[in-house]
Amino acid sequence: MSVNSHGSTVSPFKQPKAVFAVAFACVVSFMGIGLVDPILPAISNQLHASPSETTLLFTSYLVVTAVAMLFTNWVSSRIGAKSTMIAGLVLIVVFAGLAGSSGSIREIIEFRAGWGIGNALFIATSLAVIVASASGGFSGAIVLYETALGLGIAVGPLVGGTLGEISWRGPFYGVSVLMAISLLATVVLVDKTPKPATRTSLSAPFKALRHRGLLTMALTALCYNWGFFTILGYAPFPMELSPIRLGLVFFGWGIMVAVFAVFGAPWLQRRLGIARTMYANLFIFAVISLAIAIWTLNKPALIVLVIASGIVCGVNNTVTTQAVMTVSPVERPVASAAYSFVRFIGGGLAPYAAGRLVVDFDIHVPFYIGAGAILLGIGILSTGHKLLGEAERTQAAAAESALAHGGGDAAAEVELEAEEKAEALSGDAD
Repeated sequence: MSVNSHGSTVSPFKQPKAVFAVAFACVVSFMGIGLVDPILPAISNQLHASPSETTLLFTSYLVVTAVAMLFTNWVSSRIGAKSTMIAGLVLIVVFAGLAGSSGSIREIIEFRAGWGIGNALFIATSLAVIVASASGGFSGAIVLYETALGLGIAVGPLVGGTLGEISWRGPFYGVSVLMAISLLATVVLVDKTPKPATRTSLSAPFKALRHRGLLTMALTALCYNWGFFTILGYAPFPMELSPIRLGLVFFGWGIMVAVFAVFGAPWLQRRLGIARTMYANLFIFAVISLAIAIWTLNKPALIVLVIASGIVCGVNNTVTTQAVMTVSPVERPVASAAYSFVRFIGGGLAPYAAGRLVVDFDIHVPFYIGAGAILLGIGILSTGHKLLGEAERTQAAAAESALAHGGGDAAAEVELEAEEKAEALSGDAD
């Protein structure tokens, strides 16, 4: 619930039609993260592609998304948020449809890359449009956005598995149709957004990475994403399940991500603080990855461990993003673009590397390396321990200020905190 200027509560779900149009598009966009998981084995078998070739569906999508993130602020600061978002939706509709019509694994990989450009443009601006159109203030918009993110992550594998039972082409066509509906609704219902007063330079994200705190957090996230996308991109193969059963497994994973991102992470952060939450979460994730490496061929254990990994993924997504935006001295959209570029590079390369490691060594090695990468991330994070302490004190001071005031002052504090979170999430997809 958000708080209005009179101290009463406003439901985040009582919004104009334009907000729900964009929120629906967000759900479909976030579905793309786990959509292909249930159909990876089917694509590999039917198109006579090796697992390492099939994992390039993740690599092309995420690496291109990462690079495109560097340019989204430059684009939106020149043509406006709505136009940028519409351009992204058009690209997703076209390239998702083309992926479904492909006749070879190479074509799907190429079209997924085009999809990644559209995804970057859309995600980078969708929250800004929701905030501009929402009633009830920033906090209501954030709740709605996080709800859309959670639904998309959770439902994506289930939709992919269900449509994948009919054909591996089904999930691609399904996204194209749903995004076409979202595109039409966005064009008709969303008002034109004004262009920013100042234009963002192309070099801004690169300059942002000169800041030690932002670079430390980004490199930590790169290591985390290496372990995360090793699991997401390669674990479906040793499970040897049908598309619908794989969809159910990753639906369980997505539910864990959504629940712990929205509810678990704030609870842990209040009790443990930023630093201890991040260290503990990364260590637990490394243990889970190590267990997956040991019991890769034990299907029941593998399924349980993959679903459990959603817990640490959800916590990490929320806590790390907030920490990044607190330690960074640059504008939050620019910081988010720079951070997303580095971390998605790790996520994009990991699945392909896993496929090659299986060919050169065995199926356990990628997950051992994933666990090692996460431990490396803990080491990198420890070099910025003082910065985490500063971020913790900053957030604690803001919370104490909100509690110390009442009435309109408290409402203003809530709105300010929500606005900062909105800026932090802008252009951020994890």
